[in-house]
Amino acid sequence: MSNALEPALDISKLVAWRHALHRCPELGFELNETAGYIERQLRELGIETHSEIGRVGLVGVLRKGDSNRAIGLRADMDALKIQELNTFEYRSKTEGHMHACGHDGHSAMLLGAAEALRSLDFDGTVYFVFQPNEEHGLGAQAMIDDGLFDRFPMDAIYGMHNMPGRPAGQLAMKPGGIMAGEDNFSLTIVGRGGHASQPHQHIDPLVIGAEIILAIQSIVARSIDPAEQAVVSVTEIEADGTVNVVPSIVTIKGDCRSFKRGVSETIERRLGELAQGICHAHGAELRFSYRRVFHATTNHPAETEHALAAAQATNPAELVEYPCHPMTASDDFAHMLLEKEGAYVFIGNGSDSVGGCALHNPHYDFNDEILATGVRFWINLVQQQLSS
Repeated sequence: MSNALEPALDISKLVAWRHALHRCPELGFELNETAGYIERQLRELGIETHSEIGRVGLVGVLRKGDSNRAIGLRADMDALKIQELNTFEYRSKTEGHMHACGHDGHSAMLLGAAEALRSLDFDGTVYFVFQPNEEHGLGAQAMIDDGLFDRFPMDAIYGMHNMPGRPAGQLAMKPGGIMAGEDNFSLTIVGRGGHASQPHQHIDPLVIGAEIILAIQSIVARSIDPAEQAVVSVTEIEADGTVNVVPSIVTIKGDCRSFKRGVSETIERRLGELAQGICHAHGAELRFSYRRVFHATTNHPAETEHALAAAQATNPAELVEYPCHPMTASDDFAHMLLEKEGAYVFIGNGSDSVGGCALHNPHYDFNDEILATGVRFWINLVQQQLSS
């Protein structure tokens, strides 16, 4: 591990960028203030900047030397529809919106890498990719569809996400599936409702739905190979009844996570079979939909080794985990890895520090103490992969 680059980092500027972004959380593709702020910082740093890629995405370009080699470094920009409960000075200024996933920190680290790399040696091109709408799984594909990899031809792309519960600054990665794919399902049971005092005259979709919910619990336990990983969760129940009315329609919605398409297909098939069989037994109609929202985030082997080498140049051995355990959360960086070789890395946000709170929690905050580690990781990765 070398700390030679640390004196070149302006930590106060990294923190200022992060806090400025934290104050102005925006959602999805509606990132005018956020993207505008990042673009201004890039231009002030003298970085060539391209905007409105995937509607509001940004790409900064830094070229040095004569090589045609190029890599992309990606950060996400969007926030969440959560009311912030923190009381610090830089808390969200927008009611009902907050940076509860650390995308403000990811963007600040990538800005820091852009600033530092201006004065460091490498031979090739670095593309600083600032992506919108990660939380809804739409931004990566929007940038790809808008020509990201055609307009900015890179050999590989890398992403990084903070992870509460891991030691602050720890860098962790693995080849293959590192984050799960996400699927959503909807089961609508059409029965026959009526007065609660006359249940014999009805086809009660609530009772049918209860049977389906219990049956769903058997999918992972009895239909998925124990060597695989999968999660099936019922998350919503909607009904058109009231306290003295048996409903006619009940809708059950849920979320599925897995790392392989075959597992996802098994879950979809078993959901349909179980729900249809139970509905048929009770004389009810089933309307079933299944939607794949995020692909599994699957790291490429060679690029994971490159990320490991950069992590080892950044941190002491005890703050590098390889291979790490995969997570059943999802990230739409997966779409980029389907199109381009690359790797996704976790950076610990702290176990007991200010950043120890879970993601998507109203008390969450990105840990400013890890900003410099993230920047040094990006710098080491670039210098190793684009060495003269």
